[in-house]
Amino acid sequence: MSGFRIDVADLLTHSGSRREISIAVALDDLGGDTWRIDEPVDIALTLERIPDGIVARGTVRAASVAECSVCLADVRSELTVGVDELFEKSPIEGDTYPIDDRELDLEQLVRDALLLELPLVPHCDGDCAAPGIVGASVRDSRPEPTDPRWAALDDLDLEAS
Repeated sequence: MSGFRIDVADLLTHSGSRREISIAVALDDLGGDTWRIDEPVDIALTLERIPDGIVARGTVRAASVAECSVCLADVRSELTVGVDELFEKSPIEGDTYPIDDRELDLEQLVRDALLLELPLVPHCDGDCAAPGIVGASVRDSRPEPTDPRWAALDDLDLEAS
């Protein structure tokens, strides 16, 4: 049995009941060529029985390590994602999650939440360590080409009145 599977038989039999859960589980195979989840994922949820199923509200926390897109150094970050999702017997694909018999499998919920939170292009917070590259300052030091249609505005002296 996966560490993400939670028995909810008690919640299914009592409408309006709720339970707090807090678990830390390693998430295997969540990563790519340039990033990975570095530590176990901390999941803190309140499970509440409603007429449609079970609502899971809370937070998912994980540490990620990504490769800077400029200097290729490791960039570590803490991800904290709020979740508020519905589990039901007849799930709507892409909208709700399934209740399998008497269990919730939180793995897909956690994967979805973390994947959406990861940066598309990770980069260092400060100046990158790559020789000759100074992060965003390289981009700012190049003059922008002037559009010839607006070139006449460069001659205006707006401070003289």
